[in-house]
Amino acid sequence: MSVSVGQPIPDFTSQATSDTVVTPESLKGKQAVIYFYPKDHTPGCTTEGGDFRDHLQAFEATNTIIFGVSRDSLRTHENFREKQGYPFELISDPDEVLCGVFDVIHLKKFMGKESMGVVRSTFLIDANGNLAREWRGVKVKGHVEEVLEAARELNSAA
Repeated sequence: MSVSVGQPIPDFTSQATSDTVVTPESLKGKQAVIYFYPKDHTPGCTTEGGDFRDHLQAFEATNTIIFGVSRDSLRTHENFREKQGYPFELISDPDEVLCGVFDVIHLKKFMGKESMGVVRSTFLIDANGNLAREWRGVKVKGHVEEVLEAARELNSAA
């Protein structure tokens, strides 16, 4: 079960911060950005979340909500979210269910070691629950601006 551009996102139920439950049905009526990142409290992940935080009003103006996803626990997410002042929810996916839906777990190499891990990826879902755009192997610098532009284009086409 993996998602493809132009197709409805598969069914899932995920727990997020603030006692939020996220399902495809809960996203309908708004565009949604779901971005996957490797780990809370790390430099690249903190920067990426901060970029989404700093552009939140612009995303809201395009009828777009944001969710960050990693395999960290809800407790760690709550601490990370509070410390960074993220005004959006973080989804905890310790069993890699959502990671599997979006196919973001791959073999990674770091300092000569190989392991399976989350590949930084972002997905833009339209207001009908279809995957509109995807970015895989994301580099943080300038990424949020690119996603925002795609959200604007999608919103104006609706």
